[in-house]
Amino acid sequence: MATAIITTDDLQTFKIELLEDIKRLLKESSGHPGKKWLKSYEVQKVLGISAGTLQTLRNNETIEYTKIGGVIYYDYNEIQKMLNPKMRHK
Repeated sequence: MATAIITTDDLQTFKIELLEDIKRLLKESSGHPGKKWLKSYEVQKVLGISAGTLQTLRNNETIEYTKIGGVIYYDYNEIQKMLNPKMRHK
């Protein structure tokens, strides 16, 4: 096994690169729950609405959803569009 000498400059460079990578990962994941589909209680929390209001949004077809085995799922990107009107026209 070869021996390598690591200097304090090498460690400083590594530290900076590591911190930049962590910042990039945090920026990419910020505001995104890490999953594509949300359940009703998650949508209620994100939108700050009650279960009844969420039901009304479904009935009025204001919000899209998918029902699988009795569980209702909502597309995360569609919820974001509701929160940010500028995204609706994209």
